[in-house]
Amino acid sequence: MQLLTANVARFRNLIEVALEPGPRATVLVGENGQGKTNTLEALYYATTLRPLRATRLAELVPFGRASEGACVRLDWQFPGGPRRFGVQIVDGERQLELDEKRLHEVTDYVSPLSIVAFTPDDLTLVKGAPDGRRRFLDRAVFGRWPAYLEESRQYTRALRSRNRLLRERAAPALREAFDPQLARLGARLWRRRLSLVDELLPHVQSAFDAVGRLTVPLKVRYRPLAVELAEGDDESRLAERLYGALMERAASDLERGFTSVGPHADDLQLLLGDRPARLYGSQGQQRATVLALKIAEIENLRSHRGSYPLLLLDDVSSELDPERNRHLMDYLRALEAQVVLTTTDAALVRHAVGDDAVRYTVANGRLQRG
Repeated sequence: MQLLTANVARFRNLIEVALEPGPRATVLVGENGQGKTNTLEALYYATTLRPLRATRLAELVPFGRASEGACVRLDWQFPGGPRRFGVQIVDGERQLELDEKRLHEVTDYVSPLSIVAFTPDDLTLVKGAPDGRRRFLDRAVFGRWPAYLEESRQYTRALRSRNRLLRERAAPALREAFDPQLARLGARLWRRRLSLVDELLPHVQSAFDAVGRLTVPLKVRYRPLAVELAEGDDESRLAERLYGALMERAASDLERGFTSVGPHADDLQLLLGDRPARLYGSQGQQRATVLALKIAEIENLRSHRGSYPLLLLDDVSSELDPERNRHLMDYLRALEAQVVLTTTDAALVRHAVGDDAVRYTVANGRLQRG
């Protein structure tokens, strides 16, 4: 799988952009606020249908142009030939195209594609709040199992309905009618996340050993809130455990007006030895932990899909200390993967991309090759 061209129209500050990435490395160079990150977000959204930063689709369309809408079209080369994937956002609604024909099945759109993004926000993964770690985990799960996109949306819809009934203090029978559905949908997310963590573990440890050069091991554990999971629990058993927790916390949830247990409330525990990396890790150790997690995500996709995903790196080098940046650049240089990097200083990534990289200058929402 290789990205051949990207055409972007009216996406954030990008009014009309054409990108022809190289087969290995493509570097977008420019000052902050010119459109480098927006270009990566356009690639990421048109591949995953999930924004990198926005919380609402309307944020992706320039102000005053909602009726015209944003449009991103990507041409990909597959072993069987080229295919064109397109997404439009018009009046807050998403429309999909595959080979220039309307498409309604989200899974058919996202399943053939694979992408991993690495942004400065990821570097706060260890010391930040649990929601950042859940986002990392959900993106990694989605990359591994594209059906997770729709599964997580179904869970979110059921969760919102239950929370609304809690806030409205609806009749108990009405509230409780959502509990079996929420437990079943939540169990599927649990099973996906637990399986992903199990797959990541060997990649995480080997990457951390190389990045951190530390004798202390890095441990990664999935920690549901207020529920003890047993090793080997199948999906039906997970649903039983979640349903029991919903019943147990029903009174306190009613008092608070929201659902306090389930995949939306869980955390990814990161330990250096037996001590939380968030509390006891140095900044260098925390950055090494994040690098190990991202490298593990990439290597896990390669091992299960047979090829590397498209990699997007958004000005990460400027946030790393020289030793970690050098390791990341060495890793990227050795990869047989297609990479799109952004930077304000091309010298920071020169070692990784080599002399054959494709370069674009980004200014005022426009890309100029060379």
